[in-house]
This record gives sequence, C-alpha cells and structure tokens, in this order.
Amino acid sequence: MANTYTQIRIQFVFVVKGHKALIPKAHKGAVEKYISKLIKKRKHKLLAIYCMPDHTHILLGLHPSDSLSDLASMLKTESTKFIKKQAWMKTDFRWQVGFGAFSYSKSHTDAVVKYILNQEAHHKKQTLRREYLNFLKKFEVDYDPKYLFDFYDNLDSEE
Repeated sequence: MANTYTQIRIQFVFVVKGHKALIPKAHKGAVEKYISKLIKKRKHKLLAIYCMPDHTHILLGLHPSDSLSDLASMLKTESTKFIKKQAWMKTDFRWQVGFGAFSYSKSHTDAVVKYILNQEAHHKKQTLRREYLNFLKKFEVDYDPKYLFDFYDNLDSEE
C-alpha cells in the first residue's frame, strides 16, 4: 500500500477451550516460535508473545492490510493444527471461540511487553478471569457475561 503509514499496537488474548492447561511448559517455546512465524509471514511486527498453559498473550504491530478478526482466526486455526500434530499433545487441543484484542499507544509498549513476558509471576497473584475482566473494564469494553470465555477458576469471588 503506497503512502500508507500506521502505528497500531494490539494485544491479543487467546484462551484454550475448557480453560485447560494444554500448552506444556516444555513446549511453549515451540508454540511461540510457530505463532511468531505466522505473524511475520502476514507482515505484522511481533513485539511480545507468552504462552501460558491455558492462554496466550501476543503484542504486535498490526499491518494495515490485515484485519483483527482475520488475523486472530488464522493464528488460532494454524496454531491449533501445529499443536495437534505434535507428539506431546495427548488430548484434543482447541482455542475457545472469540478473542480479546486491546490497543496501546507507542508510549505504553515497553510496559505491555514487560507485562506479557512476566505472565507466570503475574498469574500467581491474579487469575486469568480477573485479568481479563480488568482488561474489559480498563478499555471500557461493554460485554455480556454469558459471552465471556469459559473460566473455571473461582467464579463467584471475583465478580
């Protein structure tokens, strides 16, 4: 695209179906590397990625030729195929329907990268459900609770 210049930073959040811990720590690097290649192939700029056993955070610079929904769909579909092919996967793997996508300014990039790369320590203090609800509140996203991800961790105490 001639004469098109953008700076769009998006954080994606994908959650494993059933909120199951299906991305083994020993293989998270392989999943991150595969997703990173998919992002680069679509001309986006990867800024950070971290695969927890039950969810993944990705921060990228979005190329203007792609849409959020198309990119999220492709990343989830292709990473699912990759994970299912691996010998270490003993059960069916799927991402939950939907995704979170949150935009950030350039000035917030370093803080968001640190946040994403510090997921293990972060989730010792806060559940994924609480984290996600905080994102929705912080970004003023209206939502219907019946259409949130399926969270199976302490549902009543975190409303």
